[in-house]
Amino acid sequence: MKRLLEAAFVVFWGVLILITPIQGSVGASEPLMSGNYIEDTVSVAQSLQEIIAIPNESEGKTQAENESVQLITAYISRYRNRSQVNQSLSYTTMQTALNAMAGHYKTFSNRPLPDQLKERLNTQLAKAQELATNES
Repeated sequence: MKRLLEAAFVVFWGVLILITPIQGSVGASEPLMSGNYIEDTVSVAQSLQEIIAIPNESEGKTQAENESVQLITAYISRYRNRSQVNQSLSYTTMQTALNAMAGHYKTFSNRPLPDQLKERLNTQLAKAQELATNES
């Protein structure tokens, strides 16, 4: 009886370990982008501007920075290969800002965004929003 119980215990944990990674990846496959370029551009730009505005000493700053990198990756992945979008001025402006922001977070993850970069990002994100809404 003891051996049967031990075997059941081992099988239970083995199945649990196998299922856990699958369950975690299901949420990651949910689309972050709607597919509407203008809406996505405005939404991503606004979200990133909100993240930039979070004070450096705020508790959720690191989490917000990680989420911003995921958002940037989703946006670039969605629109990078779409020729009707990726040659527009709004996309290239947005891409410049996104690359700068993601590059900083990935390279200098323990340092806050410098004020000069914050200003540049806010300017570029606002410009990308304006250009995207005018391109419609």
